Amino acid sequence: MLLVISSFPDADTAAQIVRTLVEEKLIACGTIVPGARSIYAWDGKVEDKSEVLVLLKTVAPSYAKLEKRLLKLHPYETPEILAFEAGAAAKNYAAWVDDVTS
Repeated sequence: MLLVISSFPDADTAAQIVRTLVEEKLIACGTIVPGARSIYAWDGKVEDKSEVLVLLKTVAPSYAKLEKRLLKLHPYETPEILAFEAGAAAKNYAAWVDDVTS
């Protein structure tokens, strides 16, 4: 199982993209966490922006397709897409994620 993190400019954009990814069975679930603040270097300036963080749950075999689709749907030129293997997960939850994304 993988946990994929991405940030978005607002909750509505995030929800629309998460819904698409769930409908396309690339993720089992996306949790939208409002209230993120990102400070980062971009085009020679330091940016300070409000964002929402999204936690996407998927399986390793789906990652390549998920990344490609997220890059296409995402409004940012260079979106944050970070994937981490879940070192442990509740068996029933992991089975559900696998079932939904397979």
